[in-house]
Amino acid sequence: MLPGAGLRVGVLALQGGVREHVELLTSLGARAVLVRRPVQLEDLDALVLPGGESSTIDRLTRILGLRDPLRATLAGGLPTLGTCAGLILLADRVLDPAPGQQSLGGLDVTVRRNAFGRQVDSAEETLATTLGPVRAAFIRAPEVVAVGEGVEVNARRGDDVGDPHAPIVGVRAGSLLGISFHPELTGETTVHRELLRLASVRRGRVG
Repeated sequence: MLPGAGLRVGVLALQGGVREHVELLTSLGARAVLVRRPVQLEDLDALVLPGGESSTIDRLTRILGLRDPLRATLAGGLPTLGTCAGLILLADRVLDPAPGQQSLGGLDVTVRRNAFGRQVDSAEETLATTLGPVRAAFIRAPEVVAVGEGVEVNARRGDDVGDPHAPIVGVRAGSLLGISFHPELTGETTVHRELLRLASVRRGRVG
């Protein structure tokens, strides 16, 4: 049975790389739900906050009345994956926000936007993670520059996840996963499978 069979996974569909996440989740058997209104957050098993422009996504969540429902959903323990801009949205602290930019919070981390350069500096590489090697794309990616207690570092930009000098590009705290990179662009399913595993545990299927 596919790992996502029977699971409803929301994808915040306001801006950014929505389609790629939907296609990857569907290939794993999940039913992807495009989230554009608060009511679409109901009855989800997991949620994905995709990459894009973090300040634009933040502004749209407030315009569309999604900010407070999203914060309540995250606080309620729904397994959630934030990729690139999604990581910025999950971070409690952003070092270099755009004017007026806010985050949803939930991860006790500090991030720096566009830490690895401009669009022309985009790269694809294999990363060391606690889930094993992951093939990922970096596009104007943020870096996690500080983590609080209870936050696990689960990916670094390099070949040794235990190297304290390698940039942090993946973290986890409870049911929240935040990554700087884009596995959905390379067809890499490892991180999404972990999200689906967390969703299955929450539903009492396994673990």
